[in-house]
Amino acid sequence: MSEKPIKRVKADWSEVVLVCRKCSKKLDGGFGADGDQKLSKALRKAIGAKSKGRKAKAAVIEVDCLDVCPKGAVVAVRASAPKDWAVIPRGASMTAVVERLGLGGVEPPAG
Repeated sequence: MSEKPIKRVKADWSEVVLVCRKCSKKLDGGFGADGDQKLSKALRKAIGAKSKGRKAKAAVIEVDCLDVCPKGAVVAVRASAPKDWAVIPRGASMTAVVERLGLGGVEPPAG
């Protein structure tokens, strides 16, 4: 039996942020301008990642439980800094979240 070749897929990502899906689900929102968005959605908007696809400047990906389980907060980790996890409390400003995660170099939305 012949083995299929491993293919490469191009992405324009300059950074990847992993966000705990379980924490996000427990909070049921708490982020963004009106406080009604999940952290992943609000963070995508804050850094200008208009889409979730490979053409975005950065990826914000929800992953299964990261086993920290803080009360009233969501755990996030920047893939390029795996030793530095952030526990982001509900209602934190997206400016503070972007700064804390070190995403200042990612292009913000225009306007």
